[in-house]
Amino acid sequence: MTRHIHPRASAVAVHAAITRRETTAEAVLQDSLERIANAEPALQAWKHLDAEAALRQARALDARMAAGSDLGLLGGVPLAVKDLIDTADMPTGYGAAVYEGHRPAADAEVVRRVRGADAVVVGKTVTTEYAYFTPGPTANPWDTAHTPGGSSSGSAAAVASGMVPLAFGSQTAGSLIRPASYCGVFALKPSHDLVSGAGVKAFAPSLDTVGWLANGAEDLELMRAALVGERFEPLPEAAGMRLLSCRTHEWACSDAGGEQVWERGHRLLSAAGVPVASLDLPASLAGLLQAQKTVMAKEAAQNLGREVMAYGPRVSQHIRDLVAVGQGVTDEAYAAAKDLAAQAVLEVLGLMGEADALLVPAAPGEAPPGLAATGDPVFSRVWTLLGLPCVNVPGLLGPGGLPVGLQLVGRPREERKLLAVAQSLHRVITA
Repeated sequence: MTRHIHPRASAVAVHAAITRRETTAEAVLQDSLERIANAEPALQAWKHLDAEAALRQARALDARMAAGSDLGLLGGVPLAVKDLIDTADMPTGYGAAVYEGHRPAADAEVVRRVRGADAVVVGKTVTTEYAYFTPGPTANPWDTAHTPGGSSSGSAAAVASGMVPLAFGSQTAGSLIRPASYCGVFALKPSHDLVSGAGVKAFAPSLDTVGWLANGAEDLELMRAALVGERFEPLPEAAGMRLLSCRTHEWACSDAGGEQVWERGHRLLSAAGVPVASLDLPASLAGLLQAQKTVMAKEAAQNLGREVMAYGPRVSQHIRDLVAVGQGVTDEAYAAAKDLAAQAVLEVLGLMGEADALLVPAAPGEAPPGLAATGDPVFSRVWTLLGLPCVNVPGLLGPGGLPVGLQLVGRPREERKLLAVAQSLHRVITA
């Protein structure tokens, strides 16, 4: 008997149900396409959607199952790809008018890997122009009068609304964690070098990081295992987790709603008996926010400067202004910013001591009203600069009834441990 998956069911549950033959890849996809049809007119999460191609993928997987073959880790799971990431069978426009209709010659490496793990690639989700600040039309599923955040706006909205269980995003400043916070979903920005960025439009390569969004920490782990070629195992309980709470040097950027959620999260942790110590970052690291902006501007000028020269006003003022700033960054200032980052990684890891993760703000507060801007990435810039893995943990609401996440920061290449802590933290704050 075919069983239809709940709209917010996890990727792990979808894959398990298909593997146990309780449903089929085609039935799962049909459910996903129905939810897209219902929600897309209001949310505008998709740049390109090819239902027929997705159905062909799903039916081919079902045929393999019928023939007795096993499927990969993502077998039958509907998946969205941010329109910054190349796909050979679908247009990839990078959110930019000058690339409208562009057809890459090959899939990005991460797309090749998820196809190899038998995911069903449904389509391309809206991104801001070149993954910077000029937004697309996507609205927040919690309130369509509010931004979903950027630049992984379409991916966050697609996951939050139950259109798909998994979606690729990317982060150069705060483009995974912020939209995940605003839309109330999990997101993993992995260690900078965990997965390949080949086939992803370059903005600032020493910062650009491919990540993914889902409705559960275990779904993030399933995707990680598929991408790095590991066997999937359920996340262990983070028994006796120890957190180090850090408001960061940017705490003044929090709004009243963000502060309320931060305090409520700490009260819930205290009531559950979770030890949370406080950490004040040393003054020597106060320049990290500006260092990230310096590195991003310099590298953006190197990667997008030719396009600004070639296309002029067809490129947004946001990008033209950033490239102009980056062209003014001296080699000495760039090297100093990179040196500060390298020093800071060692210092932060030393300060973490025996803690399992840092607990830091994910966003200033709830998603701002309006779709003309995507919010402030201030609470993610530093961690992106340092290349450390980060997870947005949803579950709390601000005073306006919109989600506000808590962000966990871990050690390099310890994503699995960080995701186990994220799962435990989510259980505490939603108990």
